[in-house]
Amino acid sequence: MQKNPAYSSLVTVGDSFTEGMSDLLPDGSYRGWADLLAARMAARTPGFRYANLAVRGKLIGQIVDEQVETAAAMRADVVTLVGGLNDTLRPKCDMGRVKGLLTEAVERLAPSCERLVLMRSPGRQGPVLERFRPRMEELFACVDELAARHGALVVDLYGAPSLGDPRLWDVDRLHLTAEGHRRVAEAVWQTLGHEPEDTEWRTPMPATVPPGWLTRRAADARFARQHLLPWIGRRLTGRSSGDGRPPKRPELLPFEGLARPSADAELP
Repeated sequence: MQKNPAYSSLVTVGDSFTEGMSDLLPDGSYRGWADLLAARMAARTPGFRYANLAVRGKLIGQIVDEQVETAAAMRADVVTLVGGLNDTLRPKCDMGRVKGLLTEAVERLAPSCERLVLMRSPGRQGPVLERFRPRMEELFACVDELAARHGALVVDLYGAPSLGDPRLWDVDRLHLTAEGHRRVAEAVWQTLGHEPEDTEWRTPMPATVPPGWLTRRAADARFARQHLLPWIGRRLTGRSSGDGRPPKRPELLPFEGLARPSADAELP
């Protein structure tokens, strides 16, 4: 692969991970790894353009229906696609259908861009996700197979020890912190062929004294009340945090810094 390529445009497709939750800015909007990556790419390429079609809560079928054709029509140099993980976290999940839809997305996007980037999404350590881990790993095996077949790049976030650290995840235990998103941006940057700005992004954070039992139980109770129960409620009623929400950055336009209109900071 060419070293330090000068790509002129980036389109990102996906769900809350690519929208940037929970990298919260002071104005109540979200930044995230895709914005950070776009800022780096824009700094080295005059006239660089960026679109972020991601919307929180989207399932792979919705991503295919609502984002893929739009992304393909933009004919960007680089397209990133991350989707399907929300499906694997549903109580009932048809993995055959999920993999079929992901295949459809890749087959449509790969010919439309110079470089398609797929990801093995990061996996937080903890008991809540353990029951879904076999589905996640089946999804990631599909990602690897599709990348090999279509010449796409794969960013292996799932295999990065640093991103399994609970300290890099927000209090909702579903989304990365600002530091987590920074590391993801670095991972994609390097995968695209750029010289590393942080050679240690995979390295775990220094160990600290873990919180005591009472502190952990209080945090568990707060998480269940504020995030887990509402999340379960939306699953049972077929609602999504992204219902009615437009794409983060729907047009492929010149990228000027990280400023953009505020969005409400509702967590999914």
